Formats: sequence, C-alpha cells, structure tokens
Amino acid sequence: MLTKVQDLKRKNYQDTLKIQESLREQVISNPSHEYLILVEHEHVYTLGKNANSSNILNKACDIIQTDRGGDVTYHGPGQLVAYPIINLKKRKIGVKSYVKMIEQLISNTLMYYGLETHVPIKETGVWVEDKKIASIGIHVSRGVTMHGLAINVNTDLCYFDNIISCGIEGVKMTSMDKELGKKIRMNDIKKSLITHFCLLYTSDAADE
Repeated sequence: MLTKVQDLKRKNYQDTLKIQESLREQVISNPSHEYLILVEHEHVYTLGKNANSSNILNKACDIIQTDRGGDVTYHGPGQLVAYPIINLKKRKIGVKSYVKMIEQLISNTLMYYGLETHVPIKETGVWVEDKKIASIGIHVSRGVTMHGLAINVNTDLCYFDNIISCGIEGVKMTSMDKELGKKIRMNDIKKSLITHFCLLYTSDAADE
C-alpha cells in the first residue's frame, strides 16, 4: 500500500479535521491508498470523547470537542502533529497493537536525536524520565484510523499550565528543545518521522 504524505505546514484544527474526514472516506472506498498528515496547529485545546471538561483550568485559547480517545491536550506552533489515515482492517492490526506502534514510532523518531524515552505501564504517550514529551489520541471507524500523535518539538509549554494534560494530575510536560538545549528544525524531524513511519509500517511514502 502506498502512503501519501500531506504536509499542511500551519493550519487550524477544524480545517485539518475536515481534511482528515475526507481522506478517511477515500481510504474506506479505496484501501490501496493511505495517508500521513503532518501539521502544526494554531493554539487550541482539544477534548477527547470521554474527557473531563474540568481539566481545563483556564481558557487561554479555543476549545474543541473531538471524537478521539484520551482527555484534554494542547496543540500549537512548535508542536509536530501527525495523523495517520490507515486501514487497520486491511493490515490486520488491532487497535491496541496500533497504539503500541505509534508509541514505537515516536520513540524511534526521538531516539534519532539521542533522547531516551519510555512508556509508563499505566499511562499513554511517550515520556522522557518523569516528563511527557508526546501524546497519543486516536479514533477508528470502519477499520480506518483518524487523529494520531503530537510531539512537543519547540513548543511553548506554558499553554500546558492551563490544563490537567491528558487528565493526569501533576503531570510534567517537556519538549525536544528543552531536553536537548537547542531549537530543532521542524523539517528535519518531519523527515525523521516519515522515515521511521515507513520502516515501521513497511510501506512506501510519497510526498503530495
């Protein structure tokens, strides 16, 4: 199966969601094609379908309810968000295995930069020591995925102070630039993530 990469650069959450929904319908009707969307969003808090709205402590930017799993999180400039639109049914991949694959994708991408990560047994996402650096929230409909992952690259972490991120009381958030002590070129980490995505999902990827 050919995975087409769509780099949306900077785009707001709602417009990106419409693109996801459109591509999902394409994958359902034509399973031979799949997509990987890369994007930086404008400042926004998103709530998962079972999120507790009280985990938003201060409405510092727009709030959007979604149908993904997970609780509340923040998206904004300097954060790399990736939305794989892939056919789990055709690939014969279960949802739990898919989440594990996303965790591995993030870990492999960050390892390229020398960051050692782990996934706590009782938590989701990817962590550096006791700090969370990447979040995961997905939705699967008719065997096709939507939503995905967010890696804090050069993210303004102050926005996380206004929420109980992922519904985890006392969670500490971090970013690549904070851990490495330098700014990271967004195009470079995009290339790294695409490379590791292709290796993990054993498919070719073509820019679109």
